[in-house]
Amino acid sequence: MPQGARLIPFFTRYFVLLTVLFFSCSASVNAVEPQKETDSKAAYSALADILSDASSRDALIAELRDSAKTGKPPAEKSASSVPAEPRDETFADQLDSSIQGYLTVAQSKLDRLIMALKSPPHKAFNPQTFWPALTHFLFTVAVTFALFLAIRFFATPFYKRIGSWGHKAREKRADWARRPTAIISAFVIDLLILLFCVTAGNIIATAFGTNSPVTMRQQALFLNAFALIEFFKAILRLIFAPKFDYLRPFPFSDATAKYWNTRLAWLSGLIGYGLMVVVPIIQVQLGASSAVLVNFCIMLALTVYAIGLILVNRLRIQKEIAALGSRSLAFFGVFLHALSHIWHILAIVYFLVLFLLSQFDPGNSLAFMMNATIKSLIVVGSGALISGLLTRWISRRIVLPADIKLKYPMLERRVNSYIPSALQIMRFIVVVAILLFLLDAWHIFGLRAWLDSATGEKIIGGLVHILLIMFIAVLGWTLLASVIEHRLSLEMDNPKHPGARERTLLTLFRNVLSIVITTITVMIILSQIGINIAPLLAGAGALTLAVSFGAQTLVKDVINGIFIQFENGMNTGEYVTVFGITGTVERMTIRSIGLRDDYGVYHLVPYSSITTVANYAREFGVYRANYVISRDEDIEKANEILKQAVAELRDNPRLKSLLIGEPAFNGVVKLDDVSFTLRTTIRTVALQQWTIQYALDKLVKEHFQRAGIKTPHQNVQISYAPTEQQALLPPQNGPDSVEK
Repeated sequence: MPQGARLIPFFTRYFVLLTVLFFSCSASVNAVEPQKETDSKAAYSALADILSDASSRDALIAELRDSAKTGKPPAEKSASSVPAEPRDETFADQLDSSIQGYLTVAQSKLDRLIMALKSPPHKAFNPQTFWPALTHFLFTVAVTFALFLAIRFFATPFYKRIGSWGHKAREKRADWARRPTAIISAFVIDLLILLFCVTAGNIIATAFGTNSPVTMRQQALFLNAFALIEFFKAILRLIFAPKFDYLRPFPFSDATAKYWNTRLAWLSGLIGYGLMVVVPIIQVQLGASSAVLVNFCIMLALTVYAIGLILVNRLRIQKEIAALGSRSLAFFGVFLHALSHIWHILAIVYFLVLFLLSQFDPGNSLAFMMNATIKSLIVVGSGALISGLLTRWISRRIVLPADIKLKYPMLERRVNSYIPSALQIMRFIVVVAILLFLLDAWHIFGLRAWLDSATGEKIIGGLVHILLIMFIAVLGWTLLASVIEHRLSLEMDNPKHPGARERTLLTLFRNVLSIVITTITVMIILSQIGINIAPLLAGAGALTLAVSFGAQTLVKDVINGIFIQFENGMNTGEYVTVFGITGTVERMTIRSIGLRDDYGVYHLVPYSSITTVANYAREFGVYRANYVISRDEDIEKANEILKQAVAELRDNPRLKSLLIGEPAFNGVVKLDDVSFTLRTTIRTVALQQWTIQYALDKLVKEHFQRAGIKTPHQNVQISYAPTEQQALLPPQNGPDSVEK
């Protein structure tokens, strides 16, 4: 929100206050009445203080009951009496005290109202003083309204120019702040015109009036009512802008804006001038009973009219609010859909409360409702703006620069997972704050007094501490995890690239770190909200001891895993054989390893099951190549052909980097009846012996084939018995004879 926009509510609030004070001081009213009003306010304030304290309220009730039994007034407290120990009131206590106080005050005002209705007029009507006062009063009213309407008429081109300026910026999609600035500027012009007309009306009333206190009182009542009512109408014009659609902040049609602006303006004018002008004048001229009756008739008629207006437009406004909720963000959509079903109930309750307050306190009811309404609108509007910004930020995704993502690969995803949760917490806090401010605006809950109390300070301080602790925990985890991930993401050619053992230990440390930070954060938060964590720590120790006895296998897994890591038995990414399973280590936890074999099957092997570890990925690998050759072949020739094949292997640019040192030719390592075996041993880079095997076997096969070196063949010899040999032989001279 711009700085100028934040100053508008304060300006309007203090403008109305200064206006009322100015014209109250300018009117020469008798000094007796303000003194009585001050005394009554002081009495009411003292009574409210007594009723707000639970102990004082109980003591007062006990004294009143004793007085009712004995018929004597309550005795004063002795100086020696020991005051009750103060107790911090909770929210429920303050709410109960407020309700009790309202009921007590309402009962007293109802009794006074009934007495006023029963009392006769305190004086007779005096036309000699009434008509001259009425003449000067109507003159002041006519001049003030004429001046106000004339200035607003001549200011119409300024409104059009300001609206056009904001509308063109919206069409061209220029600076987004130009249209809100135009709307606020038009509202400020309205306030300046109102301030000028009120000042001019006060000057006219003073210059052309008489020294009659009655006349001056009537003029002061009108000017105060005029300032308050026209200020409310300025707010209506700010919302609806019936004549200037470019200055309309909400998507109302021209007919809808004119309809509601006209009716609400007439309704506020009739209520305001009726309560703040007509009723006080009748009370002075005819008495309290007549004023109460006129006040009742005016407010009853206007309340019935307002309720009828609400019921007639209930479905129409419900559809418009629901449609607005469908076009809004998720958070506002839910709120507006709920509001569309109950808005008429809230509006009817509002006017019923105004009707009741007007009967109990005609002079201050409208000012109270106006003040509470303006505060509520400001609170709801500010809260809606903040919640809307938070909702918009929640839906956004933070994109880090490419170099930062390269250094910290998980940082972007981690930040995008934290920020929505944090913003949702903030939005919840905003909603709670809105409810508290609304209760304070309607004097249901004393927010300032609660904040100054020990309970309020404790709750707010605890909430701030919890949020600070969570922020520090998240920040610490993010920094440490990012540093670890930066270390793990270094390239192979980087001299600071961690080894396999360091990578495994860093991964385990990251997992342990998350558990430790989470545990410590939860413990500190529990201590901040008032939970004693000492029994929790003792219980956790006892639970750990019980688990150590009951889950010995788990403890054995953890201990074996620690020793395997200390001895550097295996690391993530290495090719090993454990528990009869050969595969690649994909994951290592505090109690088991995850092993992926050559067929893609994932095995979870506890550390307690590992007795031996065969690691193929340490330092180097060895390929012992054995080639079986027919016994009839020349040994020296076969050995020479084998060396040629190995030499071609070493000359291969793709494979020579995988070889370590010189190959060893072991010669004949086995001899039998039909063949002999030649062996060569080649040292390779770890886990590359199979690559060398595939390439060397292919080369040996090709070289042996070109040199004509044969491998031994399996011969099958069939022998027959001598007596059956001739019978089984075929005829010698037949067509099927075979030369032997």
